Amino acid sequence: MNNRVFTLALCVMLFALGAFAQAQQPKKVPRIGYLSARDQANDSPRSGGVLVGLRELGYVDGQNIAIEYRYAQGKPERFSKLAKELVRQKVDLIVAAGGDLLIGPIMNATKTIPIIMTGGGTDPVEAGFVKSLAQPGGNVTGLTNLVMQLGGKRLELFKEAVPNLARVAILHDPATGDDERELLLSAARTLRLTVQPWELRRTDDFDRVFVAINKDRPDGLYVSTGALLNSNQIRIVSFAAKSRVPSVYGRREYVENGGLMYYGADLAASYRRVAYYVDKILKGAKPADLPVEQPTKFELVINLKTAKQLGLSIPPNVLVRADRVIR
Repeated sequence: MNNRVFTLALCVMLFALGAFAQAQQPKKVPRIGYLSARDQANDSPRSGGVLVGLRELGYVDGQNIAIEYRYAQGKPERFSKLAKELVRQKVDLIVAAGGDLLIGPIMNATKTIPIIMTGGGTDPVEAGFVKSLAQPGGNVTGLTNLVMQLGGKRLELFKEAVPNLARVAILHDPATGDDERELLLSAARTLRLTVQPWELRRTDDFDRVFVAINKDRPDGLYVSTGALLNSNQIRIVSFAAKSRVPSVYGRREYVENGGLMYYGADLAASYRRVAYYVDKILKGAKPADLPVEQPTKFELVINLKTAKQLGLSIPPNVLVRADRVIR
């Protein structure tokens, strides 16, 4: 009888020890890859917005998730290498913080790891990243912010804000493709504006292009999007200020750094929305089944302080439509 009691007690003790040991084993912490086309400083509004969205859903980096950051510093030749690094890290998903040029190399690096777009670039269906917005069908999903498609509307608002606008210089990175440039040329004809595209392929091109623009003396400056341009925001805004030329941008961050005006998707809301996709995928959803979202809210941001420095009076009918005025 005593042997039976002893054996039973021993079994109970071993079972309890096993259960305790299993309970003490740390849970697997999901690993999120974050690959940005920009440098860390210029990307901070986007990465910060994503972190805010994650916290709202209960995710904290270093506690219940681990984020692996990689920054290409505006150099497209680094995209492929950094994407492969994240794949080797065996991350559970990759946030593609950039446009078309960044998403392609990540797709080449993995056919299985979910990829979340943050909204830059052209139509993801036209670019071949997804089969349709409603049914992506592969390992890519996320947001599209219509950054390039809104170029015509930006020019229209720019002309309203700067009544004497007739000649506009366009800073364009040809690596992003010709879609936006063609849209801008078409819109300019409708608005009876003369536009001059200036290509920037590498960092060394900025000084040469800036000298040429100063000689040409345009009435305004339109700054397109792209890794190279976005990684040189301060440089571009400083040039516009020193040249006393009004400027409009495809990214709100430029205006927060001293540019004149921005029109486009509410980027802060878009960045927070990235967390929704992270949450769904970590809980088992497949990117193929998560529809790509388009922006539902757009914003006009005007830096009135910059306007005053330029001696520019923004018409009241434009100011009244601004969602945010920086004074």
